[in-house]
Order: sequence, then C-alpha cells, then structure tokens
Amino acid sequence: MSLHPLSATPIRTAEYVLPSVPSGVGEARSLVRAKLTGWGLEPMIDDCLLIISELVTNAVRYGGAAYALRLEQREDRLYGEVFDPGDGEPRPCEVNVNALSGRGLQIVAAIADDWGVTAANGGKVVWFSVSHIA
Repeated sequence: MSLHPLSATPIRTAEYVLPSVPSGVGEARSLVRAKLTGWGLEPMIDDCLLIISELVTNAVRYGGAAYALRLEQREDRLYGEVFDPGDGEPRPCEVNVNALSGRGLQIVAAIADDWGVTAANGGKVVWFSVSHIA
C-alpha cells in the first residue's frame, strides 16, 4: 500500500456522486462498466468491478450520507478513487476463515497494482491503480 496516488496526467476522467445506500453499489458497478466499455478498456472491467464493489461497500457502510467515485484513464493504467466523509482509515484485517465479511481490502490489495488511503478535507480517499492489459 502506497501513501500517494500517481502523478501522471489523466487522459480521460469520470466523476460520480452517489448516495450511501446499498443499491448504490450496483449503480457504481453499472457506471464503471459503462465507462470502461466506452473507453475501450473491456479487459479491465472484471477486476475493476471487484475493486469498486469493495471500496463502495465500505463507503456505504462506514462513510456517511454520500460518496464520490472518480475514474481516470492514464497512459498505462486506470486510477480510481472513492471519497467518503467517514472517520478513520480503512486497513486490511485478519479474518477468520468462517467470517462472512472483512476481506474487502485484502481483495483490493490482491487485484490492484497499487492502492492507498489519503486524508481529504472532510473525509478520506481510498484509491487504486490497475495497469492496462495489452
């Protein structure tokens, strides 16, 4: 996990503000699928949907009334972030094999090339990057 997101200039960006309701996870997935398809990044969709599902679920559970989702297509990678106004810093945790939840950030860490948490005015940003698949 890194402390700072990428510094390269984005080629394309998309931003959404969504309510923190359980149906928002599905809406976020639909928006990401449509955007990545439009950008010609279909090979990245499945991995990015898993990452977004985990980050948005955390924002809905712990973050407050709404969250912001941002995607940036960069030269060699996709960068994404979820901002929420919740307190605390998310961290991967050790989970019992029989636990029904608690593996979200482990999934993000396993799929993303890099990820991290950055303090933001009024909350936090959990970000990730994934290399383009050739």
